[in-house]
Amino acid sequence: MGLFSSINIASTGMSAQRARADVIANNMANINTTQTNEGGAFRRTRVLMKPRVEQPYWRSPFLPQMLDNGPGQGVRVTGLEKDYATELRKVYDPTHPHAIKEGPDEGYVLFPNVDIVTEMVDLIEANRAYEANAQVVEGYKSMFQRALEIGGR
Repeated sequence: MGLFSSINIASTGMSAQRARADVIANNMANINTTQTNEGGAFRRTRVLMKPRVEQPYWRSPFLPQMLDNGPGQGVRVTGLEKDYATELRKVYDPTHPHAIKEGPDEGYVLFPNVDIVTEMVDLIEANRAYEANAQVVEGYKSMFQRALEIGGR
């Protein structure tokens, strides 16, 4: 596996984890949003990822064909998914403007299904995965630099 292939793989992981952190931040920002443009309370969003398959990539004109291993595999974000499996939180507050007006749940307000503890754990996990990928890039960069120093002697 070549230097650039390894960096490409790590960069896809960094990009995916950055997107994940952005979605988690959005979930946390909307923890009290009881009404959205679509109607109803905000629903937690999750990032969907898949392994990256061979896609067009930039090939260095200076790298001999026999040394080119092709594109790095890595990961890619395939989309976002709303969490409809987890129930919304019910809080009794008949004075709230979005309280249910009639029926068995009268006086209750539906709040998002966002759990701050789950979001923080996911954010820490995304941050650690981002850092691990950044360390891979740094490791390959320092190995390449060291090889250049050895070759220059």
